[in-house]
Amino acid sequence: MDRILQEITTVSRHIEGMDASLTSLTLQTKSMRSDIADFQSRVTGLEQRMGSLEAQATTSQDRDQVLLYLKSKLTDMEDRSQRDIICLLGIPENEEGTDIQAFLSSTLSKLTSLDFDPPLEFQRAHRVGPKHCDNSSRPRPIIACLLQHYQNRQILQAARNHGPFRVDQYDIRITADYSKETDERRKAFLALRPWLCQMEIKYGLFYPARMWVTKNGGSKDFYNPEKLRLFLDSFQSPPMDSTSTNRPHEITGDNKGTGTFPSGKEKTNTALYDTEASQRGRDIERLARSHDDRGQVLHAVATHTQLLERDKSCSPLKPTTPSS
Repeated sequence: MDRILQEITTVSRHIEGMDASLTSLTLQTKSMRSDIADFQSRVTGLEQRMGSLEAQATTSQDRDQVLLYLKSKLTDMEDRSQRDIICLLGIPENEEGTDIQAFLSSTLSKLTSLDFDPPLEFQRAHRVGPKHCDNSSRPRPIIACLLQHYQNRQILQAARNHGPFRVDQYDIRITADYSKETDERRKAFLALRPWLCQMEIKYGLFYPARMWVTKNGGSKDFYNPEKLRLFLDSFQSPPMDSTSTNRPHEITGDNKGTGTFPSGKEKTNTALYDTEASQRGRDIERLARSHDDRGQVLHAVATHTQLLERDKSCSPLKPTTPSS
């Protein structure tokens, strides 16, 4: 009987020990569940923050695309508003007297040897920039806005054909007036002239900043100086004169080869790309003017950018026909 009681007591103690272990396991399980819930809450918060950051990044990219497009439109508007303006450099200070328009009318006729009929008329004319102490060495430029656009073209053509005009001991130059961005692009194009001449490539710089190159019966135009530089680098050309001060910046890279100009069909495909891009730009401008939903404008800009990237991915020498 005593033995049975002892066994019962031992079993009871084992049961109490098991109850204590179960209680400890229950507490540990509750703690783990609490930790898991806290971890899930933190993961959810991180996912929300990541989603917010991605949305902000997308919005920022959309805004950058819209800003780039609007910047290009502002540059184009500035260039168009200045098409009737000419800039005269090198005219000594106070040479114009009190009537600058009469002075310009007489001076331009003498310099260009053109008989203007009707006489030159100006919307406005004045010097620009602060007046220097030494007026003789650094005269301020004169800008003049003509009323007749064709007279502006005649003057600029005569200036291009003649070059700087020599009056007494002064060199007077007549140039067109462009926006800062366009002027920088034109200078970058002109810096490539020694390279073009050495490679015997005919070229022309057209309004506002477009370089047209021709060789072996094929032609191509460029709106970006860097693209023209890369295109010229694809030709196997002799090294340029190291003493030339107008030598363009060397292009480095492994993609060397003999360049070729596009055929008539390829030029037609390139023209199709240009037409599509122009139409998309007009559509975006129309949406912006009509104050349509901002999302439509951003979507149109994003689509326009993607299609431009598609066009850029095509070879500049062999453009492919866009799929229907």
